[in-house]
Amino acid sequence: MSWNDNILPLWHSVPSDIEKLLHRCLEEAAAKLQNGRRVFVFFRADDIGVPGEGFAKLVSLFRSHRIPLTLSVVPAWLTRPRWQELLTICGKDHRLWCWTQHGWRHLNHEPRGKKLEFGPSRKAAQKREDLWLGFQRLNKLMGEVFVPAFTPPWNRCDEETLTALQGLGYKALSRSLGVQPPAPASLPEYPVSVDLHTRKEQDAALGWQNLLRELSANLANGLCGIMLHHQRMNYAALGFLDLLLDKLKGWQYGRLVHLGTLLEEDGKLQEGSC
Repeated sequence: MSWNDNILPLWHSVPSDIEKLLHRCLEEAAAKLQNGRRVFVFFRADDIGVPGEGFAKLVSLFRSHRIPLTLSVVPAWLTRPRWQELLTICGKDHRLWCWTQHGWRHLNHEPRGKKLEFGPSRKAAQKREDLWLGFQRLNKLMGEVFVPAFTPPWNRCDEETLTALQGLGYKALSRSLGVQPPAPASLPEYPVSVDLHTRKEQDAALGWQNLLRELSANLANGLCGIMLHHQRMNYAALGFLDLLLDKLKGWQYGRLVHLGTLLEEDGKLQEGSC
């Protein structure tokens, strides 16, 4: 059963022993950690802006576990009534949520090749204007809860965009791990490295094998960003996320945070080095 038909084969064939597999995954990650160091884990939910059943179910899950969530909002999708409804769904504890920016309109402007909203087919001035429009819109609607961190749609953008971000007041960037071009030194990046809902595998068994390998490897790296898309979830995907949150919450090596906390922690480290 699902509220959306755009669901990966992965979520139509969950292994019967998934709890055992996930437990083994966390044990493997722990064995790779040096000196038992702690791992920052953050979840980033993309394509936010329109309230609905899927969004409400996702938020309810994080609320029930008391686990922070980074919400990446498409500015052009957000209106004041929608913003008020999103806040109502999320509840009163604003410490759980980090509201960031996801592009401007989430539109592809590339005539061929990979999709980009902020890519080489557009003039630098056009991209800069869209970045500024998105920043201003979210800042006006959200006020002080808006965290000026930028996630480009499809997790990629060009170098002109990265340069523009620095001069417009953005404080952080979040894309896929290892994507090019590299972020400027002055713009800290917190990448996602595990993708739950927009994967490429059409074979469910291969999808599970790759997903669990990704999770184990990136938990052992000290920072693990997990990307979510509530529009691509069914009840099986929601059930796995519930299990994952529960296991991570009890994992002694994990520290569950949102992007705002990561940015604050980095700021403290920089102050301490001065």
